[in-house]
Amino acid sequence: MEIKTIGLASDHAGFALKQFVKQYLDEKGLSYKDYGTYDEASCDYPDYAHALAEGIERGDVYPGIAICGSGEGISMTLNKHAMIRAALCWTPEIAHLSRQHNDANVLAMPGRFIDNATARMMMDEFLNTDFEGGRHQRRIDKISIPQ
Repeated sequence: MEIKTIGLASDHAGFALKQFVKQYLDEKGLSYKDYGTYDEASCDYPDYAHALAEGIERGDVYPGIAICGSGEGISMTLNKHAMIRAALCWTPEIAHLSRQHNDANVLAMPGRFIDNATARMMMDEFLNTDFEGGRHQRRIDKISIPQ
């Protein structure tokens, strides 16, 4: 995967894990742009998911990492955008396959259900796995609904 500036988004329930993600990215020397939220005050995940998706669509950032309590809401919101393939991952193996087979461009994580070590392993897999192409490209091409 060709990494640009990584886009980040979370709600209040994903804020603590997002702080760990920033530390991880700093350790790796990878740049990032944080689309919010910026503290643990209750907020609405769609506000930050849409901002991240729009950043990817404009080409400002690539890929993205998004976090909410379960990972479900933020990934559902991201996937409303035609150019986004957000993968909700719980294990490093799923993160690997989401890149290898699905060309996922956003790693979505469940902030209330995984620990930092698991998040680190998932980010390692997601950021270091290339899309395999081939038969998988045909499937990717069928995801968007024709206009």
